[in-house]
Amino acid sequence: MSRFDIELLFIFDEIYKSRNVTRAAENLGLPQSTVSIGLGKLRTHFGDRLFARTSKGMEPTPRAQNAVQDVRAAIAAWQHALADQPVFDPAASTREFAICMTDISEIVLLPTLLNHLQQIGPRITLDVSKIATDTPARLEGGEVDLAVGFMPHLESGFYQQKLFDQHFVCLVASSHPRIRDTITVAEFLAEGHIEVKSSGTGHSIVEKVLAAAGVQRRIVLKLPSFLGVSRIVAETEYIVTVPYRYALQMRDHEAFRILPLPVALPSFSVKQHWHERYHEDASNRWLRQTMAQLFGAGDSKTLPIG
Repeated sequence: MSRFDIELLFIFDEIYKSRNVTRAAENLGLPQSTVSIGLGKLRTHFGDRLFARTSKGMEPTPRAQNAVQDVRAAIAAWQHALADQPVFDPAASTREFAICMTDISEIVLLPTLLNHLQQIGPRITLDVSKIATDTPARLEGGEVDLAVGFMPHLESGFYQQKLFDQHFVCLVASSHPRIRDTITVAEFLAEGHIEVKSSGTGHSIVEKVLAAAGVQRRIVLKLPSFLGVSRIVAETEYIVTVPYRYALQMRDHEAFRILPLPVALPSFSVKQHWHERYHEDASNRWLRQTMAQLFGAGDSKTLPIG
């Protein structure tokens, strides 16, 4: 059929209801000639007269009677597709959201998010995975709804919103024999350090800035994540540099001190990221709004990348 398919379906339905071409044209707000031409196109497409003149008006043929429900379903589907964005109802939803995040976010953000979902969307589930090199492709493909962390290398086609700022601190054991409430540059360099190599955390800032400042730490342990680092620090004499929110989350669980760094490091922003394909999706939008409300970014702007 031609590019006027939708209009033809409305013509079909209105003639079926009114049994009159002139009245159908008036109801549709179209010239009678347009409706007559449309009826001719419909007859050609269906290979049937569809409506025959009788003493009672334009009566539908059996072919038209068989087709009318499908025509009306097509009209309803078209109207639904163009209607206002449906509202996502978390209380009734069984939606599973896929989120990529850092191990720090698992510790700092997930408990709060899960407790919130338990109250307002108890049947919603989360599928959490680590931020990785394929995360942008998974966001674009719809395998992942949201990525939360530090992702400065995303290109155009994505949106981002800041959740909060992070800065770095030192952790040392409460029983550390040489370091108490402060730490000097000399003491910082004299101790053994733990290096955490976790993607999406902004930790690359630490390595780059220290290297640029000529600060050479003595690395004694490299870890792939932050999940066990606070326990290791509490039970050894080693130092680790971590984001402040992680330190706050863990301080009631392990015996360590939180100290300001003796070397200035820039802060970084933890953001949520999503692909433009899902920018207007009702459920994805609800998830982003929930994250912003829970983690202090209610007034933070959404910005396209690129």
